[in-house]
Amino acid sequence: MSAGVLVRRTVGGATALRSGGARRPTPYQLFGFLFWLVMSLAYWRVPLCCDAGQHAAVVERLRDDLLHPRHPMADLPGAGSPYYSPFAWAQAVFARLTGLGGWEVLRLTGPLNLLVLLTGIGRFTRALTPRPWAPVLALAAMTLLWGVERAWWSGYLNLMSMTGNLAYPSTFAIGLAFWAWALTGARARDTGAVRYVGPGGLRPLSGYAALGTLYGLLLLVHPITAVAAALGAVALVAGWQRGGAAAIAGRWALTGGVALLVAACWPYFDVFALAGDSSVDAMHRRLYRDLGGQFGLALLGLPVLWLRARRTSWRDPLVLMFVLDCLMVAYGWVSGHYTYGRVLGLTLVPLQFALAVELAAPRPWPVWRRVLGGATAAGACAGFLTVHAGAVVPPAADPVGFEQPPDWPTYDWAARHIGPGEVVITDGYHAVHAIAGYGPNLAAPAWPDAALDERERLRRVADVHAYLDTRSTRAERATIVRRYHARWLLLTRWQRVPEEAVVVAWSRRTGEVLARVGG
Repeated sequence: MSAGVLVRRTVGGATALRSGGARRPTPYQLFGFLFWLVMSLAYWRVPLCCDAGQHAAVVERLRDDLLHPRHPMADLPGAGSPYYSPFAWAQAVFARLTGLGGWEVLRLTGPLNLLVLLTGIGRFTRALTPRPWAPVLALAAMTLLWGVERAWWSGYLNLMSMTGNLAYPSTFAIGLAFWAWALTGARARDTGAVRYVGPGGLRPLSGYAALGTLYGLLLLVHPITAVAAALGAVALVAGWQRGGAAAIAGRWALTGGVALLVAACWPYFDVFALAGDSSVDAMHRRLYRDLGGQFGLALLGLPVLWLRARRTSWRDPLVLMFVLDCLMVAYGWVSGHYTYGRVLGLTLVPLQFALAVELAAPRPWPVWRRVLGGATAAGACAGFLTVHAGAVVPPAADPVGFEQPPDWPTYDWAARHIGPGEVVITDGYHAVHAIAGYGPNLAAPAWPDAALDERERLRRVADVHAYLDTRSTRAERATIVRRYHARWLLLTRWQRVPEEAVVVAWSRRTGEVLARVGG
């Protein structure tokens, strides 16, 4: 018996029309390109803010030493830091080859991440339906149907937050998640124009192993997104897979095993140790506040999920995906592991994509679908006008006064005086998040990190506050300077310059002062 034969199937729909004649772009190719262009320009217009300094610092540390990078923000060893992912490693290699710094690499990464995201959205939507306008509507729903209050967090990819989050690992991971779901769905339904029939059945096992490699990479790049991606994969397999239970279990066990093996082999940190790390749970509690204001418009998709469940069954993948994501969010609240609330951004995907698939149906529409379309259009307009318009309408062209993205100051003026790796004492909100991205270290890192015991980080924060306290003595300040080998102070306009410090520069915009200490 031969090892395998090729079986060709006739595929209907748009693919069947590709023989001969000029090939015109699909609606999604056209609108996707326009969206990529507009959002890339919008991203470049807005100063990088928030977590960008941390990610720029990661690139800087890896660029200095690819094999043994220091801590992203402190003069400490960096072994075990989950920021040193394959994504950051690739950024650092690019930085070394081009000579660019961390901030410049982040600027270039944003449009690239957006390309991965857009192609992933298109591929996943086509796995759900052949309707040509569904990907366009899915993109519109995913970026506009959130709420009437700003939802800004890493992994929240609405129109407004994209102006700041495009370069983050979470954006790249979400793009990979869409690709992984599309490929998982194709294997679960065993679709394709050419199928391989061999001794093991349809599809060679190498394909399941390759898919496992993709999920393993996703786990390393952004673990919390990988949790949502795994839930989505379970929903797709449970909803679409048919066939012998033993064969199915074996194939997907291979995928899961390869994913875990890939994650376990990464030498920079132990991703599985993060499951028991509660150091960032407290800061994520606010994710659960004002859910209606931030996400209420997405609930327009609930009736559609109900309809999908009635038409087929509760095994519909989008229905299962939504239920599983909601259970994970609820677990985060009940258990106190609020970090799991970060899957909220992807919890909206089943609602938004189900709505897009439904509204892409050919006309004529029944009355209920026309009502649903009108409500969706009104919701998208409400979201755009109340939250997202400022993302794409610059102040110079804004006749209304839309709320704009955060406008953070830059610290080039200070960084040009500070040598790479030199330690800075500061507690200014913007400075403590940004200055490490230029190469300096902080006496007290802004964020928890598995590479630094949280008790030690909090002790450092307390020392910084003690140094900057107006009641501190010169001897107490000198002790803290020696303890952390500090060379610089970066003070807000309200903080006094210690008598032993020498002012070197100041910012006209913020009034912040850079002063030299410690010899």
